[in-house]
Parts: sequence; C-alpha cells; structure tokens
Amino acid sequence: MTMCTTEWNRREFLRTAAVAGTAVAGTQALAAPGAAHAERRTAAGSGEKVALTNARVFDGGALGAPRTVVIDNGLIGVSAFGARTIDCRGAILLPGLIDAHIHIEDVNTLERLAGYGVTTGLDMACFPPSLFNSLRRRPGLTDIRSAGTPAVAPGSRQSQIPTFPPSGIVAGPEQALQFVTTRISEGSDYIKLIVDVPGLDRATLNALTKAAHAFRKLVMAHATSVATVEEALLAGVDMIHHVPMDTALTSATAARYASGGQVAVPTLTMMEGFAGLGIPGLSYAAAEGSVAALRQAGARILAGTDSNHTPGIPVQPAFGLSMHHELELLVQAGLTTVEALRAATSLPAQSFGLRDRGVIRPGYRADLLLVDGDPIADIRATRNIRRVWIGGAEYPPAA
Repeated sequence: MTMCTTEWNRREFLRTAAVAGTAVAGTQALAAPGAAHAERRTAAGSGEKVALTNARVFDGGALGAPRTVVIDNGLIGVSAFGARTIDCRGAILLPGLIDAHIHIEDVNTLERLAGYGVTTGLDMACFPPSLFNSLRRRPGLTDIRSAGTPAVAPGSRQSQIPTFPPSGIVAGPEQALQFVTTRISEGSDYIKLIVDVPGLDRATLNALTKAAHAFRKLVMAHATSVATVEEALLAGVDMIHHVPMDTALTSATAARYASGGQVAVPTLTMMEGFAGLGIPGLSYAAAEGSVAALRQAGARILAGTDSNHTPGIPVQPAFGLSMHHELELLVQAGLTTVEALRAATSLPAQSFGLRDRGVIRPGYRADLLLVDGDPIADIRATRNIRRVWIGGAEYPPAA
C-alpha cells in the first residue's frame, strides 16, 4: 500500500511538473505595464554613448583590472570620445544574465526580469503566438525567444488544459512535420517536446526531432524522471530541461549528455520547490546529484529557473530574482562560481545561437549588469545590483 501511494504521488508530481512546462498566460497578459514600473524606467536611450570607467570586467573566465567599457548606440563600442562618463568605482561588470527557462505572461514579466539583470529570457511554452510575438523587441526591456506551443500526447494532462491549442497534440509520427511547420509559421524560435510516461512514443519523439532539425530548429525536451531523460537522449534532442528527482542520473547517463552534445537546463530552483512539498519518493538530493554527475561528465549546464505564474502550479519561482538563487544552487551542486556565471551568460548565448550577446566585447549588445562585491569569491554578490543596461538603455535595478 505504501509503495502504491508513493508511486501515485511520484506520478502526480511528474504530471504537475509537466503542466508547469506548458505555462499559459491569461487574458490579462496583454495588459500594459503598471504605472509604478513605467516610472522606474530611466530616460537613457539605446542610442546614447556612455563610457563606464573603472569597471572590473568578467570576461567569462576571470576578472580583469579596472578599465573602460563603452556603450555606443546599443552596442559595446570602442572609442570613448564624446561619451558621457559613469565612474563604476571598481564595481564588477557582468554580461547581462540569460535565463534559459521561463514562462512569460505579460510586459510586467519583462519588467521584473530586467530589474534583476536578466536581459534575455528564453520562454519554454507560451500560447497563443500573438502573445509572445507582442512581447518581442521591446526597447529597454528583456529580450525574449519562445518555443510557443509544445508537442504533447493525446489524452495527456497538458492536452486537457482548456486553452491548449489542438495543433499542439501530436498523435503519431505522421503528424510531426505538420506540428513543426505550424510552430515555425507562428514564430517559434525552437521546438519543445513534453516527454512523459505515458506520453509521446519513441517513434513520434524521433519524428518530431528529425523534422525540427530539418528546419535547423533546436529541440527542447521536458523530462523530469530518469526514464524520460533516457527517452529524450534516444530521440537526439538538443537540450533537456529539468533533472530527475526520483533518482540521480548515473555517471554513464551523464556521460551520454556530454558525448552526444546534449545540453542540460536543471532548473534547480523549481526542483527545490517541489522537494519542499514533501511528496514521497521525490528528493532534491537526486536533482543535486544529477547536476554533480553532469558536471563531472563535462556536460554543458545552463541556468534556468522555470519562473512562472501558472494557475494550479504549486511552485512559482519569481521572475528575475530566482535567477540569482539558481546560480547559488548550481554552485552548491558542485559548479564553480565561474562555471555558474558562464551558465547564465556566454554558454546559453552559444547554445541558443545568440551570437550577439553573452560576453562583453566590441560589437556585441550592450546587455550589462554592474554589481558590488566579487561574485567569483561569493556567487551571492550577483544580488548586489548597482545598474543594468539592456541593449544600451539603462533600466533601474529592483528595490
């Protein structure tokens, strides 16, 4: 009886977590930002030329001696001639943070992300397409990409969400191409698959991955157990979001991530939250152990929070703020502070093909985060935000 109850609870967790992977914004999502948020924006425009002097720059591996970084027409410039000067007084300048797993809902979402130095947000499920397309390219606010509608199996819990688009339900491999072409026509930047047990069968997962790759689209897989991770690896997806909480990944499975080039987005903040619900059979230690195994194997690990405001989901990490907690959890799981910083800057930029950000280099977007303290000595220093720039426009830090 105990074993049956444990298994039921474990499956209920997996179903609930899967719904979190298909977060849906309500009709209020298209509302304009609140007056309080609007007042907090500065007048600095992306076309302004600014010289940030005496800034210690994190270059992806180390902190350099104080130097000048120029913001010129939204990009990192070369010459400080004619620029307005801001003395950073030895504070540390980081590339803007990139959250590799969020669920956007409205302009206020972008505001919250921006205030905590998250200058790029990678959405993992959002519909209708008019919503995420309306939130793109907002000057001075967090830049986004989106998976749009994910692929789910018929009869799955996600398919029963009242607003879930029928075009997201994939009954077999023969429907894979239509699913992918529909997502592309709607503006999805990459393709998301919900891998569950029971769920999309192996033939369908293979066909969806093949179709997406034929259009040169990256494939994201939602997988929250050892069994579903195995299915995602066999399908050849590009990134696996979440890590198991039933048991930790073995060193052999972690090595398959590295050898196959699969990228891990553990979302430890979400895993920690679900562990706190006290569901039998689920352990945060398993999630943390999975990250340790992935690091030991040399797999690429990205920082993602699964921030959401989805009705019915019991764990809702805060937009922006949770990214700093995610960095701390990654360090606790075994990453060095430098590895954690790279997991939120250069590595997601490389992994998602965002070639104009993630580092502080001439010609790149001026997405910048100025912090007090040394995050290499203590990762918690990323919370000490002094200033934020997004595409060269300054945005005031969250209080």
